[in-house]
Amino acid sequence: MIKGPWNSFRFIIGSQYFLYFGIMGIFLPYFNLYCYYLDFTGFQIGILSALRTVTIVLFPLFWGALADRFQIRRPIYILCNFVSAVIWSFYLYTADFWLMLFITLCYGIFYAPIIPFLEAFTMDVLGKEKKSYGRLRAWGSISFIVIVIVIGRIIDLFSIKIIIAVILAGSLLQAFVSIRIPDVVISKKEFFTPKTKVLLKRRVTVFLFCAFLMLVSHGTYYAFFSIHLDSLGYGKTFIGIAWALASIAEILVMIKSDKIFKRFPLENVLIFSFIIATLRWLILFFVKSPVLILISQVFHAVTYGAFHIASILYIDLLTPDKAKTLGQAANNAVTYGLGMTVGFIFNGYLYESVGSFNLFIISSIIALSGGLVFKCGVFDASSTQHSK
Repeated sequence: MIKGPWNSFRFIIGSQYFLYFGIMGIFLPYFNLYCYYLDFTGFQIGILSALRTVTIVLFPLFWGALADRFQIRRPIYILCNFVSAVIWSFYLYTADFWLMLFITLCYGIFYAPIIPFLEAFTMDVLGKEKKSYGRLRAWGSISFIVIVIVIGRIIDLFSIKIIIAVILAGSLLQAFVSIRIPDVVISKKEFFTPKTKVLLKRRVTVFLFCAFLMLVSHGTYYAFFSIHLDSLGYGKTFIGIAWALASIAEILVMIKSDKIFKRFPLENVLIFSFIIATLRWLILFFVKSPVLILISQVFHAVTYGAFHIASILYIDLLTPDKAKTLGQAANNAVTYGLGMTVGFIFNGYLYESVGSFNLFIISSIIALSGGLVFKCGVFDASSTQHSK
């Protein structure tokens, strides 16, 4: 049960997405580029990125279990927003790799549960209207688009160093707004119930493994796409436009997500996403043309937008009410946590020797593998159900 006005809570949730992904619009395109300008090696950049995502593997599960066991999701969410913002401020005072590595570890511990908790809050607020999730999540994409273009232009005019202070300001604003997040009351329960074991069933584990491969394939994109464009001679404004175009494409899917998921089964959307990811990375392997690079960014509508929404709905479908927070945390941990960690370390290790072009062809093969395994897994599951 949710205490308070429903429309007001939708506004608060939307504002949290707006701020969270606005900050992401600075971090994703420019933080690794900032490290690159600090003369960090590709491997060091990969390790920093991987450590951040390692915390997303480990700590959402811990925070999610704690929240479900003691019914303190909201206090934990608010606490983690404030503490992570304070820890981020220490990036202002160092350019040393080892100190930044330590800050990244501490920051990640408290940053990790923010998005899975926000997804769980969203599912609670939407209730029976869960398929309209995309329209609420679209506020994050709108913010990402605006911020990534504006910051790219500002960096071209001034310095990339400004991103640390701007991210800090956005994080503090998000923390203060998080105080208004809805208080969700769920009937008291024991955490370790038999229903929790659904996370270990074959249908869930096959999906999580394939989603893991999908995010591994994104490692080159998230870690080195901006550096890839910079090495091709493109300016920060073009880099910002490229990232923004991806989000514009993504937002169109999110706005229409309710119609998409009423018409197409979740499994079909997921399989299609793997196919498009394979094609997207192939394009970035073959081309240097700005037009074709921007066209490839349109595919983000499917490889992130459709895939992400389908993943959230798929896990929500497969998990019982008493394990919703843990289910979303597990999904986030395996994909954006473990998948991105492996992708970052793998790409960081190979970047100096094979270069970004060859990394994209490897990413294409990984995405294709994930799609094939998921297709076979869905087919086997359907066969088993029909045979019973």
